[in-house]
Amino acid sequence: MEGELKMILITGASGSVGKAVLLEAIRKESGVRAMYRSKEEAAKAPAGCEPVLADYSDKQSLRKALDGVSSVYIVCSPIPKLVELESNMLDACKECGIRHVVLNSALGAGDFGKSFPSWHRKVEDKLKTTGISYTILRPNGFLQNIVAYNAPSIRAEGAFYAAMGDAKVSYLDVGDIAAVAVKALKGATHAGKTYELNGPEAISNAELARRISNIAGRAVNYVDIPEPAQREAMLGLGMPEWQVTALLELQQYYKQGGGAKTDGLLKSLIEREPVTLDQYLAANAREFQVQAASA
Repeated sequence: MEGELKMILITGASGSVGKAVLLEAIRKESGVRAMYRSKEEAAKAPAGCEPVLADYSDKQSLRKALDGVSSVYIVCSPIPKLVELESNMLDACKECGIRHVVLNSALGAGDFGKSFPSWHRKVEDKLKTTGISYTILRPNGFLQNIVAYNAPSIRAEGAFYAAMGDAKVSYLDVGDIAAVAVKALKGATHAGKTYELNGPEAISNAELARRISNIAGRAVNYVDIPEPAQREAMLGLGMPEWQVTALLELQQYYKQGGGAKTDGLLKSLIEREPVTLDQYLAANAREFQVQAASA
């Protein structure tokens, strides 16, 4: 199927990974359709793609979105309905004769029976029963989450907090995940493969704080706190209990060493050096500086 893509559908096109995959697909392929849930988001679709309105909970809208499509990239927000929603999409893909599916799963789906990875594993297992050619991506933690989760308290207090101990995570850039996804959408040598994607370097939160300090030009500390204190803090921020529990369980996976692996797979798949932590921090240094709070 290499080189024979007719039309690609990118779901989750307004999300952090989905948007990166969409932009990469536009750069590399001619027939690209982007799936959005709202007219407002669809109106922001980048040039070079065909926006389409559809919702995972509406199978009729999915069938319309899949009309004329040969390959689909599937991603969903990490919510409790993930299994149900992505299963709807797999059903629609089977009905519409989709030739190849790239499923965005998560590291840990192969060996961790809790939290987000356990949800993704259920979808992986369903995908394998559909008879559709597939590639499964299991990425490690995103570099982008460092800004999303840690920058607010770093700007305000010069510190970030978690119950991670000295656990290490090999973060990777969503742009590198996107490069793998678009290659995998062609099927061919990627068909039937499950890729566990790790970044080029595994680091602890204490080391992350040192790196951020160097880049931001200010002292930044990592404060390791007891898990009950982190739970209370997240609930205090208004996070739903299911999300707090899932995040804490994921941290337990990291503390068991689940996120510390590094290997050459990502580099071999994208055929270049992956984005490093230091490159990402340098490009986002302003996010960790005090004045960014009012930007």
